[in-house]
Amino acid sequence: MATRKEQYSESSIKVLKGLEPVKQRPGMYTRTDNPLHIIQEVIDNASDEALGGHGKEIILTLHTDQSVSVEDFGRGIPVGMHPEEKIPVVEIVFTQLHSGGKFEKGNAGAYAFSGGLHGVGVSVTNALSNRLEVQVWRDKQYSTLAFEHGFLVDKITSKSIPAGDKTAGTRVRVWPNAKYFDSPVIPINELQRLLRSKAVLLPGVKVTLVYEKSGEVLSWYYENGLKGYLDEAMLQAGHSDLLIPSFDGEHFAEPDRAGEENFAQGEGASWIVAWTEEGAPVRESYVNLIPTTAGGTHESGLREGLYNSVKSFIDLHALLPKGVKLMPDDVFQRASFVLSAKVLDPQFQGQIKERLNSRDAVRLVSGFVKSALDLWLNQHVDYGKKLADLVIKQAQARTRAGQKIEKRKSSGVAVLPGKLTDCESEDIIMNEIFLVEGDSAGGSAKMGRNKEYQAILPLRGKVLNTWETERDRLFANNEVHDIAVAIGVDPHGVNENPDLTNLRYGKVCILSDADVDGSHIQVLLITLFYKHFPKLIERGHIYVSRPPLFRVDAPARGKKPAQKIYALDAGELTAIEDKLKKDGLKEGSWQISRFKGLGEMSPEQLWDTTLNPDTRKLLPILTGAINLENTNKMMDMLMGKSESSARRNWLEEHGNEVEADI
Repeated sequence: MATRKEQYSESSIKVLKGLEPVKQRPGMYTRTDNPLHIIQEVIDNASDEALGGHGKEIILTLHTDQSVSVEDFGRGIPVGMHPEEKIPVVEIVFTQLHSGGKFEKGNAGAYAFSGGLHGVGVSVTNALSNRLEVQVWRDKQYSTLAFEHGFLVDKITSKSIPAGDKTAGTRVRVWPNAKYFDSPVIPINELQRLLRSKAVLLPGVKVTLVYEKSGEVLSWYYENGLKGYLDEAMLQAGHSDLLIPSFDGEHFAEPDRAGEENFAQGEGASWIVAWTEEGAPVRESYVNLIPTTAGGTHESGLREGLYNSVKSFIDLHALLPKGVKLMPDDVFQRASFVLSAKVLDPQFQGQIKERLNSRDAVRLVSGFVKSALDLWLNQHVDYGKKLADLVIKQAQARTRAGQKIEKRKSSGVAVLPGKLTDCESEDIIMNEIFLVEGDSAGGSAKMGRNKEYQAILPLRGKVLNTWETERDRLFANNEVHDIAVAIGVDPHGVNENPDLTNLRYGKVCILSDADVDGSHIQVLLITLFYKHFPKLIERGHIYVSRPPLFRVDAPARGKKPAQKIYALDAGELTAIEDKLKKDGLKEGSWQISRFKGLGEMSPEQLWDTTLNPDTRKLLPILTGAINLENTNKMMDMLMGKSESSARRNWLEEHGNEVEADI
C-alpha cells in the first residue's frame, strides 16, 4: 500500500484568516456555477429591510461594465465604530465572516425575522468580487467606502446628505470575479424570477430591474400577493382549469397564544394551493423571503397539514372505499402551491440556504394549514368532495402499482422472521425497514414508527464480521439469515445479476446507538451489504440513520419559546451552545442530556429525530465511482482477521484521514 512521506509537523497547520476560507473553498459558501447567488445575498439584505417595514422599493441595476448594483431605501447600514472591534460596523459586515445584525433574535433584535443566519452573506460577496462599493444614507450623513478582492481600499468617508437626495438606505455595487465561477454571466431569467418573487412576498414593495445598456426597466408590484403570483405561474405552465378554486390563507402566532402554541410571536406562514388533474405541478417555497428551491421541513408541514385535513374530511363523510388506504402523497401529488413561511430562527442545510431543516417548521406549518383547510372544506362541501375523489383515485392508482409489483414475486418466499414487525403497505418504493440495535430500542421503534410503511427488525448483539465468510456459511448466523429473509434478496456477488423482484423495502436503514459500539455495528452491517448484497448498495437501497447523541433543553429567550434541540455529536452540540450564547443566554442556563442508547428515547422522541422522513437525518451508502480493486484491498486490511498488524500500522499513520481515504 502506498503511504504518504511528507513531513507532518507544527508548520503543516495552516490558519486561514479573514475572507481567505471563502476564496480557497468558495463552493462551501455559495453556488459557483454563476455569480447570481452572491448578488442574491445583497438582494436578501435589502429584502430583510423591507420585511421589517423599512423602505418600499428595491432597485437592481445591470451596468454596462458587467457590475451589478442593489439599492434599497431602508435604515442604512450603521457606519459608526463597533464598541469591541473599534472599526466601522459597515466595514466589519463586508470583511468578517459570522458577523451581522441577524444573530440577535430577541425582542431588541434589529431583524426579528430574516433569512440571514450564518453571518457569511455579503462578506462572501465581497470576497469573490474584484471590487465592491458601498454607499450609505443614514443619520443625515452620506458615507462611502470601497473594497478590492475583499480588502478595504477606500476608507469610509462621510459628509452631510445633499439637499434633495434620499435620506436613508444603502446601495451596494459589485464587480464579481469571474475566476471563482463556471460562467461569469448572470442568468437573466433566474434573476427576474427571483426579483418577481420578492415583490410577491413583500406586499406594497416595488421591485425594479434596470438594464443600463438598453435603458429597459422592468418593475414588479403585486397587490394580490401569492394568489396573483400562482395564477400567473400556472397559466405560463399551461394549467388553464383548476379542479376546485385555489385554497389560500395565512396564520401567524399571536402574542397571547404564542406560549400555548409553543411558537414565537409572528411565526407562521402564508400559502396558496391549487389542485389540477393533469400536468406538472408548480411549486415554490420561501423562508423569510429566501427561496428554498430544495424544499425542506416547511414544505413537509404543508403536505402533512393538507393530508390530515383532507383525510379528516373523507372520514367524516365516509367517502373512502373499502380496502383503500390514503397516504400524504395521494393528497400532495397533484397540488401546486406557493408557500411563504416566517421562522424566527431558521436552520438551513448549508450556506446557500436551498433547504430548510428546522424541525419545528413541520408542526408550525402543518397545524396552521390543517385548521384553515378544515374550515374551508366544511364551508365548501361540494369542492371538498371533488378533491376527495381526486385523492382517492390517486390512492387507488398507487395501490394498483403495488399489486403489479407483488405479482412478480415468486410463491416460494421463506417464512418471515418472527421478530420482524412488518409494515402494512405493499408499495415497495415507499416501504422502509430499520435494522435496530437491541430489543429495547426495537420496542421504542415499533411504538414510534409509522406502521403503514415502516418495518422494524431488532438485532441482538453485534452482527458477524462477514468479510471473509463464504456465502454458503452466511445463514449459519441467525441475524444475517433474518436480514436476508426480511428484505427478500439472496446474497450475491458484485458481478452477478440477482433477482431483486422479491425486494420488500425501498430503503434498508441501519439504526444503531450514536456511540462507538453503535458505529461498530454500522461498520459490520455495511460490510455485510457491501460484500454479499452489493446490488442493493449500487441501486441506492442502503442507508444509515443518524440518531442524536445529545438533547439540549433551552429556556425561552426573547421571542423564542423554550425548545428541545437535538445534536448528532459533540461538534454539533458545541455549535448549538455557541448559538444559545449569541442569543443572550448565560452558560449553564440550559440543560444537556446525553442519550446512552436508543432504548432511552421515548417513541415520540425516536419518531421526531430518527424515523420521521421530514425531520430525520438519513445517510445514503453509495459506492459512486470508486476503484473496486483498491477498495477491496482497503477492506481486506480493515476487516480481515489476519490483518491486525497492518491495520494497527495504518491507523497509527492514517487514522485521522480515514474519512477522506476510504
